[in-house]
Amino acid sequence: MEAILWIVLIIGFAVAEIITVGLTSIWFAGGALAALLCCAAGLGFFWQFLAFVTVSLILLYFTRPWALRYLKPHLIRTNYERVIGENVCLTETVDNLKGTGTAVYRGQEWTARAYEEERIFEAGAIVTVKEIRGVTMYVAESPIMPQR
Repeated sequence: MEAILWIVLIIGFAVAEIITVGLTSIWFAGGALAALLCCAAGLGFFWQFLAFVTVSLILLYFTRPWALRYLKPHLIRTNYERVIGENVCLTETVDNLKGTGTAVYRGQEWTARAYEEERIFEAGAIVTVKEIRGVTMYVAESPIMPQR
């Protein structure tokens, strides 16, 4: 009866892994396989359960970081993350007090605000994006190009 339990768990964890592809349950399938081998060796349920927990945790601890690094696709920076550190041209004066400012990056218009609260940048200035918060880019003086 215990062997059936471990076989059902192996299949269940393997199916769950196939469905989710999240590298979350395959480790427990390995633990269930170890427990099934203990069952086949004639060990009692306590030892089977101990093998299940131990092998599952060992697999999870030692192989999950490697698997996540090499099996999952490398993350591609999203559009907003690529903007940080880039120079942009202001199309409207940036004045945090007045709540004005827009900038263009690769043909897209963004709401722009000064990274330093008191700074004002005139339209046409080239500035560097320091941070993105929501749909607003926060800009500072560009070290590369002088301000007008």
